[in-house]
Amino acid sequence: MKIILSILLIILVITSKNFSINKFDERINTMKLNVGIITQYINESKTFYIDKLGFEIVFENEWFLLISTPDGKFNLAFLLPDHPTQKPIFQNEFNGKGIFITIEVGNVDKKYEEIKKLNIPIEVEIRDEEWGDRHFAIVDPNGIGIDFVTNNLFDNN
Repeated sequence: MKIILSILLIILVITSKNFSINKFDERINTMKLNVGIITQYINESKTFYIDKLGFEIVFENEWFLLISTPDGKFNLAFLLPDHPTQKPIFQNEFNGKGIFITIEVGNVDKKYEEIKKLNIPIEVEIRDEEWGDRHFAIVDPNGIGIDFVTNNLFDNN
């Protein structure tokens, strides 16, 4: 009986060490992408993303806002330009060009109707693309294009 208990104890120790090492390796190799926009339009961005698009506040103070998608999987941050707590790399204001955000939704036609009812101007009318996307686009208070997409190629598999 002592031999069996000793063997079980050894197996438990080896298994727990491997489990811990594997969990540690997973954390090292895991990445989560969050995007930050340096802008003077933090309040306008907050109103737009929270009230119009259903994002939720994760954290905010007078110079920083962190919001998440309704499912909590992705974050978007806004930071005031030239804030004294930030290093120079995080001080220049976004110039409103050269970036877009894609938000994949289950039913792009439904989202299109919701956006129209909110009187948000539609920049690209709803359309089907040859690569399988059905989408439309709007622009946020910072000049960032937001493309709402449902990919029909994946829905048919």
